[in-house]
Amino acid sequence: MTARRPPAATDSTVPAHAHLQRKVVRVLILGQVLGGIGMGATLSLGALLAAQLSGSNAWSGMAATMSTLGAALVAVPLARLAQARGRRRSLATGAGIAGIGAILAITSVAIDVFPLLLLALMLLGAGSATNLQARFAATDLAGSTSRARDLSIVVWSTTIGAVLGPNLFGPGEVVGAQLGLPPLTGAFAFSLAAQVGAALVYTVGLRPDPLLTALAAREARPTSTRQHGGLAIVRGNSLARYAVMVVALSHATMVALMSMAPVHLTEHGASLTIVGLTISLHVAGMYALSPVFGALADRVGRMPVILAGQALLLASLVLFWLVGENAAAMTTGLILLGLGWSASVVAGSALIAEAVGVHDRSALQGFSDLSMNAAGALGGALAGPVLILVGYSGLGVAAMALVAVVTIWSLLRRPAAPALG
Repeated sequence: MTARRPPAATDSTVPAHAHLQRKVVRVLILGQVLGGIGMGATLSLGALLAAQLSGSNAWSGMAATMSTLGAALVAVPLARLAQARGRRRSLATGAGIAGIGAILAITSVAIDVFPLLLLALMLLGAGSATNLQARFAATDLAGSTSRARDLSIVVWSTTIGAVLGPNLFGPGEVVGAQLGLPPLTGAFAFSLAAQVGAALVYTVGLRPDPLLTALAAREARPTSTRQHGGLAIVRGNSLARYAVMVVALSHATMVALMSMAPVHLTEHGASLTIVGLTISLHVAGMYALSPVFGALADRVGRMPVILAGQALLLASLVLFWLVGENAAAMTTGLILLGLGWSASVVAGSALIAEAVGVHDRSALQGFSDLSMNAAGALGGALAGPVLILVGYSGLGVAAMALVAVVTIWSLLRRPAAPALG
């Protein structure tokens, strides 16, 4: 039987905690900037180090795979920790695990042990999981009329770290040389410092803890506080199931096309500079306009923004299909791909945050992040063989099936969308 959506647990607490909510969002933004720098400064080097330590370029793709796997593995444990001990403890722990990964990455290069590098990259993936959980932390005390906006602002702040991080490669080498670190590992020193900084920001800044405050407010009301696991929730709650599906499939679509774009561009003569610029514009599309989509989701509703996101994804896939060999068209398509991802994930995440009561929210969010990372990893893994078989345009056509699933499901359940008031 489909579970009924409980009343929005935080809405009644918003007037009393409006000042705290503004503080929480500011703290999360700072933590996201530091976390983004930590991830961006190192993941771009992971493929180079994997090829170097393994002795084969065939292993270079394991950098992204291990990072995504690490993010998936810690998503549920971090969510459970948040439920038991609060967002402050959970986010700080995730950043700390990523910091340990940075230390192990430097050590793996120093002693030339490839398996240790893979473990390090997996632990660094905890930083990505932490960044994902931070967007949900912005919703704990938010009202229904500002929930998507607050979430989207935290997502947007990732842009800063994503842009700054990769540009720390050169300075990292200089600092690494001064510290006596092995070549190509200097940026991991920046990553370590950034993750430690993020952990401190969360530990000091998230007092009182937003999730524990929301839970305390909920417990003061005469309602059931029985908790459920994430899988049990999606089995019995159609809105939760739908929202998780939107985020996971939209992410899989984006990862599949984005991960193969550099290969496709270089095969058609694009320089590394052009490839780098194209991917940067795609990342900007993913994050830069997320506050716009968040504001729209609060104003016109979650479902229209999800459908708009799917339309943007479809437009990008059609462009890849028709003129995928043109560099300018590829750039435009990748920007549209990022925008479609942003609209779908922001609105879908807002639905996840309000599909259940506050006591079940962390479990559902952890399951959603696990599904999102798993879908992204699968999409990226399958994209390579599909590219070889049917080319990039064929990959775009294949991804249209994922957009079709989300769009049809959205249209079928549109009348049942929850009211935002």
